[in-house]
Amino acid sequence: MKKGFFLGLLLLSTIGYSQNDALFQTQWRHTIDQIVDFVALPNDANDLADINRNLFWLEKEFSERGFNTSVLPTSGAPLFFAALPQKPGLKTFLIYMHFDGQAVDPAKWSQADPYQVVLKSPDQTGWKERPFSDLNDSIPENWRLFGRSTSDDKGPIVALLNAIDLTMKRGVPLAYNIKVILDSEEEKSSAPLAQAVVNYKELLAADILVINDGPLHPSGAPTLIYGCRGITTMELTTYGPLVPQHSGHYGNFAPNPALSLAQLLASMKDQQGRVLIPGYYQGIEISDQVNQVLSAVPDRTEAIAQSLGFAQPDAVGAFYQQSLQYPSLNIRGMSSAWVGDQARTVVPATATAALDLRLVVESDGNRLKQLVKEHIKKQGYTLLDHVPSVQERERFAKIVSITEGGVTDAFRTDLSLPFGQTLKAQMESWYGEPVVQIRTMGGTVPIAPFVNALKIPAYIVPLVNADNNQHSPNENITLGQVAYGIKFFERLLTTPNLVP
Repeated sequence: MKKGFFLGLLLLSTIGYSQNDALFQTQWRHTIDQIVDFVALPNDANDLADINRNLFWLEKEFSERGFNTSVLPTSGAPLFFAALPQKPGLKTFLIYMHFDGQAVDPAKWSQADPYQVVLKSPDQTGWKERPFSDLNDSIPENWRLFGRSTSDDKGPIVALLNAIDLTMKRGVPLAYNIKVILDSEEEKSSAPLAQAVVNYKELLAADILVINDGPLHPSGAPTLIYGCRGITTMELTTYGPLVPQHSGHYGNFAPNPALSLAQLLASMKDQQGRVLIPGYYQGIEISDQVNQVLSAVPDRTEAIAQSLGFAQPDAVGAFYQQSLQYPSLNIRGMSSAWVGDQARTVVPATATAALDLRLVVESDGNRLKQLVKEHIKKQGYTLLDHVPSVQERERFAKIVSITEGGVTDAFRTDLSLPFGQTLKAQMESWYGEPVVQIRTMGGTVPIAPFVNALKIPAYIVPLVNADNNQHSPNENITLGQVAYGIKFFERLLTTPNLVP
């Protein structure tokens, strides 16, 4: 990908608000300050004390705007729910976001504390830190806020709150009832969510689910996403001698588990990256109409490959968007003995590979895991769900122990449903440019439980810049995208007749 592409990302347009709208400008500035305030609360998904402090902040902010709020107990960390008093005759939006965040390693950030937001402007050498007082006269759209969860997903939450403020100040009535559900375990797979949605089904009842998570398409164009892939995991371990053995004495004699694992993994895919396991892609059909939507996404295969640093992509699908319509089988990590300056001349005792299987609507996660296990059996392995005993190791020549993770289902909303078509047309009117339609997003958002339990269509509307470094050091959001978020919610909630 060319260098100019990244420079272009620094100059994302703000999406069609009036520079002379003083009320908006004031609200925009207040939103920036409130993001700083919210991000200052650490929100590690694995720290319940962090989650509780964030819940207190959310209760206060939503209550001040007239929402009725509830902290909903689950089998894990609680969910946060808020709803404005419901008006008869109005359709209802349920808005999903999350307030938990990934853990941080401060040593890898370009600031002392990842939870203390830093304002920076682009310069020739990278980024220059700025005092917030520099925003008193004007707000440059390409300046950025750096801090954990600025983009994923606290910035959008604060944008919603300030959009509500803006409608109140303008005296514009809301055209819809609003319910908000905020997840506290999205960054750790949202395991309690499926049952929680069933438990609170009546409370969450709505006509449309809108998800505000993830980034815009890298082009910076307004983006509407109709689905996302699901995920499940497997961990495979192969076995050699009971303990690592001297490779001079026992090489050529003791079976090497690293080699066994490598051969086993290689048997699952061809050299073009396609899964060879029979039935893995079963049920997937891409019509001409769907392919037209996929082809319209402004991706360039060569540019994506160049930006990621490889010569040729895998051949699952003819191009990037098409590849996302198929389940994947990814080796996300491998380990055996020691490497680097720790390397030893041994035959390892074990070798382990961690797999993630990304799912599409047509692929059931448990079924795909079963297909993988059947394939392993056909390669002559005995499958165990535990570390083999000495007796088992002596009895079976080839052993694989398997640990399975849970399944987060994919979801996909039909491209032709009226709300999606209307929202697309409205967004193009609001922003003055074509909307990028994504049939299936590559990542996973835990939305299937809502779709399955509430029987409502779901749409993902990303609000943040593509190069936001979510989950990584130096996570950020552009000030232009903060404005984008405010305007999206203001328009969504006040434009009549979006919902049929």
